[in-house]
Amino acid sequence: MDVGTRLKMVRESRGLSQRELAKRAGVTNASISLIEQNRVSPSISSLKKVLDGIPMSMVEFFTSEQETREPKHVFRASEQPDVGGGGVRMMLVGAGTDNRQIGLLREIYAPGADTGEEMYSHEGQECGVVMQGTIELTIDKQVYTLEAGDGYYFPSTQPHRFRNIGTTEALVISANNPPTL
Repeated sequence: MDVGTRLKMVRESRGLSQRELAKRAGVTNASISLIEQNRVSPSISSLKKVLDGIPMSMVEFFTSEQETREPKHVFRASEQPDVGGGGVRMMLVGAGTDNRQIGLLREIYAPGADTGEEMYSHEGQECGVVMQGTIELTIDKQVYTLEAGDGYYFPSTQPHRFRNIGTTEALVISANNPPTL
């Protein structure tokens, strides 16, 4: 199911109008409408902002219909939901796992793609390694250029943003605790 259809379904199941959700999330009615019509693909930070207005985590948003029947230990690539947006694919490992304590992502950035104009922050810590390509990481006001093999580790409470500044796809393997996605 696409992001727009899913957002509309979740919003309506919670008894929220587009206007009420927009007010709670601090965005315009038009933004909610355009997302629900799939006329825009929200950035990760924008989608998180909208979901905070419900309130709902990104994991709940993308996995609420998935049921875990028995404990899983292996998550094939095809079983990893894409919780990204705006040119960034974020494949979540372990979606649907009860009491998951780590957010592990395989992040794929198209050339020029980023996590959104707005920097975001949340509780916890995060770390990762660039596996291919070139990523610009901004933490607070400090900008870093990371190449394949370079890693990062920082408190997630610091505003941050990721952007592919290369001409080829970039791949990052990242983890955060507590999981935000």
